[in-house]
Order: sequence, then C-alpha cells, then structure tokens
Amino acid sequence: MSVTKHITELPLQCLVVDDEPIARTGIIDFIDQVDFLQLAGSCGTAMEASDFIHKNQVDLLFLDINMPYLSGLELLESMENPPLTIFTTAYSEHALEGYRLQIVDYLLKPITFQRFHQAATKARQMHQFQHQQKQPQAMDPYLFVRQKDSFKKIQWADILYVEGMQNYARLKFKDQELIIHQTLVSLEEILPSDHFFRIHKSYLVNISKIDVVSGGRIFIGDHELPISRHRREDLLKEVVYNKLISR
Repeated sequence: MSVTKHITELPLQCLVVDDEPIARTGIIDFIDQVDFLQLAGSCGTAMEASDFIHKNQVDLLFLDINMPYLSGLELLESMENPPLTIFTTAYSEHALEGYRLQIVDYLLKPITFQRFHQAATKARQMHQFQHQQKQPQAMDPYLFVRQKDSFKKIQWADILYVEGMQNYARLKFKDQELIIHQTLVSLEEILPSDHFFRIHKSYLVNISKIDVVSGGRIFIGDHELPISRHRREDLLKEVVYNKLISR
C-alpha cells in the first residue's frame, strides 16, 4: 500500500541510474511505494541516462556516483539544466562535491525507506517551488532562490542584472550579489519578460535599472555590460515604448 496520497498532484517522473542491478531494483521498489513518485525509467550507465534525459521528461534523478566510464558527478556537471537530483552511493567522500552541484539530498547505501521518503519529500517541495515560479499569471514581487540547503527570498525588482556562468548564474544587486546553481535560460523563463531583457548570451538586465545605452554597451550605475548589435535595436524599441529612458 502506498505511503502518501495526493489525488490531484501529478507524480514526479523519476529516473534511476546505477550500474548495480540490485541497487536499481531497490530504488524502483521504493518509488513504487510513494504516490507522488512515478518511475520513468532506469539506466545502468551515466551515458544511457544522458540520452534518456534528452528524450524524455525527468523531474527527479536518483543517481549513483561511482560508475564506469562516466561518473554521476561528471554527468551532472555536463548538463546545462539538470533535473532535481538525489545521489545514491556507498561512499560519503563526495558529499561536499554533491552539494556544490546543488543536489536535493545524498543517500548512503544501504538506503532505508525512511531516508528515501525524507529525500523524496524534499524533492517534491523543491519541484513545487520551481513550478510556482514558472506560472505566468499573477507574478509575485518576489521569488525564492536556492542557497546551499535552503531557500532565500528575494525581490526580483531589486535585481540589477543576471550574469550567466554555464550552470550557474550571478544575481547582481545594488549592495550584494548571489551565485545560484541555475542557468540564465531558466531564469529568463521565470523572471517577468516585460521587466527583464536579454542583451547578450551571458546577460539578462532589469530594464528599469538601465542608465545609459551607448554603442555596444549598457550602463547600470557603475556596471558596464556588453550588448549584441541585433539586441540593441530591440532594446531601444522596448525602452522607448515603455518610456524608461529618453533619447
């Protein structure tokens, strides 16, 4: 009998990745006992998992670390926008490295159902946060960004600009900056498009914070950012239309 029931909530699509068949079977059995989880598939190597993720919806990844050819850590680092991930491993020495990659949890084998359910519940809560942030209607004036093992509430209107750094993003404020494990593309989807504008492959700016557009540069206070040629014309139209600066 299932442990948790949620009639209207869609279950998280789970992928189990482990080179040991017995370990995979154990995790699959645990998934079957939780109503807010659903098995999407299982793989014996990280390379198989990478291919599966590109072709299928995966909300939650149960990922072993020590696997032949490509480790779980290497797989996670290779993905631009990875699913929520729970490490399942017999070795504890990679724990800090895992949390650097902003994983949900770190389960040491042999895994008890109690710890599994605890980690799965945490993943469900994080998935709900992400889903709420992506809803286009009634945009809240704030959002939550992950900082290590917690969430920090920020006012998106206070963001000066966002700088993309592969799998990370730097949120620049007037008096501080935050580095989060999230891609620039995913943040662009979350932040309101009528307030934030992509000026360059690496920069997303808060239009209301722009002081000067000059040549191929944008100036926000003391910050000077590059703007690509084709995006400059689009930005000027956007800025003039909204009367945020005058020519």
